[in-house]
Amino acid sequence: MAERRSLFKMMFPNSGGQKKTVTQVQMLSGYSPTFTPWNNKPYEAEAVRSAVDSIARNAAKLKAKHIRRYGKTIEHVGGQIEKLLATRPNPNMNAYDFYYKMITTLLIDNNAFAYPHWDGFNLVAIWPINCLFAEFVEDATKRLFLKFYFADGEQLVLHYPEVIHLRRHFYANDLLGEPNKPINATLSAMHTTNEGLAESVKMSGSLRGIIKYSGILNDTDLEKNRQRFIKEYMNIQNAGGIAALDAKADYQELKAEIKTINYSQMKELRDAVFRYYGTNENIVMSKYKEEEWDAFYESVIEPIALQMSLEFTTKLFATRELGHGNEIVFEANRLQYASTTTKLNLREMVDRGALTPNEWREAFNLAPVEGGDKPIRRLDTRPTNEDENGGDDDGGTDTDDQKGDKNSGTEGSADDK
Repeated sequence: MAERRSLFKMMFPNSGGQKKTVTQVQMLSGYSPTFTPWNNKPYEAEAVRSAVDSIARNAAKLKAKHIRRYGKTIEHVGGQIEKLLATRPNPNMNAYDFYYKMITTLLIDNNAFAYPHWDGFNLVAIWPINCLFAEFVEDATKRLFLKFYFADGEQLVLHYPEVIHLRRHFYANDLLGEPNKPINATLSAMHTTNEGLAESVKMSGSLRGIIKYSGILNDTDLEKNRQRFIKEYMNIQNAGGIAALDAKADYQELKAEIKTINYSQMKELRDAVFRYYGTNENIVMSKYKEEEWDAFYESVIEPIALQMSLEFTTKLFATRELGHGNEIVFEANRLQYASTTTKLNLREMVDRGALTPNEWREAFNLAPVEGGDKPIRRLDTRPTNEDENGGDDDGGTDTDDQKGDKNSGTEGSADDK
């Protein structure tokens, strides 16, 4: 208990302040603004964990960047916030662990919460919030808060505009993602099937039957003979599975008809779980083709990246900072998942300056080289309106400035001609 309280105080050092008087928010939709984690323990189901893991382990590789937009210009800011988001969001988790936990919680509960801890204007940590129960409340001024209840009895009230909140299946409830009720029947069927399969294996290896004695035995002798038969013939030492009886007894075997679902039915149950999470067996088993990965990224990973970008941006920057174009974006190097042929074909993009040499090398998991962050361009091509001597088709010649530009690897602009 002491360790749990210590961690709680480290995560929320200001939780012991003045208590607020709050009341539950009344929703226009009629839904209760309360959140309870999915208590059917779906993460213990192999199909659910496989599907969720296939998404979380790939989405957790997204890289956080702090940028600033000036019209059409984008400046990479970097700085302390990006360093924290990209390396270690809190003392207990590196960046991969943090995003894996957040995304897993989002997929299992359709809601995931995190709280940024500030020391003045410095972001110190971002803590994921795992609670037993949470509800939206408001104070006398109608400001919106989230009240969290924890396993050790602790309670915490946080101002909602300061809480990072990711949602999934956001429909009927005005503030929370919908519960995972549609998948409960499938999971129940899978659980029943697995238990039935295990029980059928046990039954198939057991000797079951009735012993019929020719004479009349009292209850004591009947039970004694039954126990003797079980001890001698129905144990692990009787590897041959053969029982021997004399003429006084007759053994009649009882054969139980074991019913189990076939492979196609079991596969359909697994595929139903995979469909629910937007993944498939090839993604789960890491045997996807390039086209399959692109579809998976665009339909599953990219929406998560977009939601995290928007939520982290609005919760980590003040209104004035947002007005100056500050953003947090999450991006991935999708070229790393392309085929070798596709990667090799991208050399033409390097020749034209659309990719830097280091960006191309990163696709092959190669280390960067000095000067590789500067775009390059092949010089064995010319604009179509130039003749072989460098002059225009109308007989004009290049100026000295333009020749100097060519010698330095930069063509003169249209305004210079």
